[in-house]
Formats: sequence, structure tokens, C-alpha cells
Amino acid sequence: MTTANKITILRILLIPLFIWVTLDYTHDFAKGKQLEWQPVAAFLIFTFAAISDGVDGYIARRYNQKTELGTFLDPIADKALLISALIILSRDHGEAFQQLPLWFPVLVISRDAILLVGTVLLHLFTGKVTVRPRWVGKCATFFQMITLGWVLLRIHQPSYQWPMIAAGLFTFASGLWYIYDGAKQLTVHEAKKH
Repeated sequence: MTTANKITILRILLIPLFIWVTLDYTHDFAKGKQLEWQPVAAFLIFTFAAISDGVDGYIARRYNQKTELGTFLDPIADKALLISALIILSRDHGEAFQQLPLWFPVLVISRDAILLVGTVLLHLFTGKVTVRPRWVGKCATFFQMITLGWVLLRIHQPSYQWPMIAAGLFTFASGLWYIYDGAKQLTVHEAKKH
């Protein structure tokens, strides 16, 4: 197993720990016990997992460690971490964490669901899918992670609103761009058939 894949698997294993620490903090907070190490620990786990995404990608490219397993596991690790944090932080936990507005997790999760369904359909119709990472998608992920980290650190001033709005705009734009890419691949495939 490659180093890049080991890092990806570690990232996946950190997700339940992140969920447990975050939910334990909100549970304790509701009972009047404020254990300040817990939101910091949740933030550090989240940040380590987010940064290790770039590290395993760099290692895979730099040391020619790209594998089918890594291609499959890497996006699962990314989305599982992001969706876990989105769901937890979009619930009302009182004063424990600021609550994300509903539109934000709906937008991010909907875009990912549409891309997943589109990828499967494109694969069924054409037999192959070419996924090209775009700068707008990378910006969306960056601002999503900044927003979630901001809320996890319980920073009230300045507000997390500006990175969340940037994340929303980039998420929407990247969704449109990936849909355009998919439609273009389908059109090229149909043209080759005729």
C-alpha cells in the first residue's frame, strides 16, 4: 500500500473521532459543562484531515503513487469529512456552536449529489468519465473548509459569513462548470457514434 493511500485511510479513520469529539462537546455544553479542549480538538482533527487531503494528493503526484484505490478513496474521505461537519454544524446546538444557515449544507450536499449522479449516468452512457479538477472547485472546497473551521473554533467576531458566502458562490459556480463539462463529454460521445 502506498504512502498516499495510508494517509487517505488515516483521514477516513479520523472522521468518527471528529464526530464523537464534536457531539460530545455539544452534549456536555447542553449539560452546563464546558470542556474547552473539545472544540479545539475537533478543530485540530478537522484541520489535520483537511490538510492531509492536499498532502496525500501531492505525494501521489510527486512520487507517482496514483492508484485505483486512491482514486476511489480520496473523494470519499473528502466528502465524508465535509458532510459530517456540515450536518453537525447545521443543527441547533444552542451556544455551543453557531448554527450554519440551512441553505449552505443544502447547496454543498446537493451539488455533490448532482455531480455523483451525473458521473454515474455519464459512465453508463459513454463507458468513461474524465474528471478535470477546476480552480473554481478547489476554491469552493477551500472556503467550505475555512467556514467550518471558523465555526468549530467558535470565532464570533468577525463573523464566518464572508467565507461562507464565498464558499456558496464558488460551490454554485463549480457545480455549473462540472455540469457543463459532463454535457460536453456526452455531446462528444454522441457525435462519435454518428
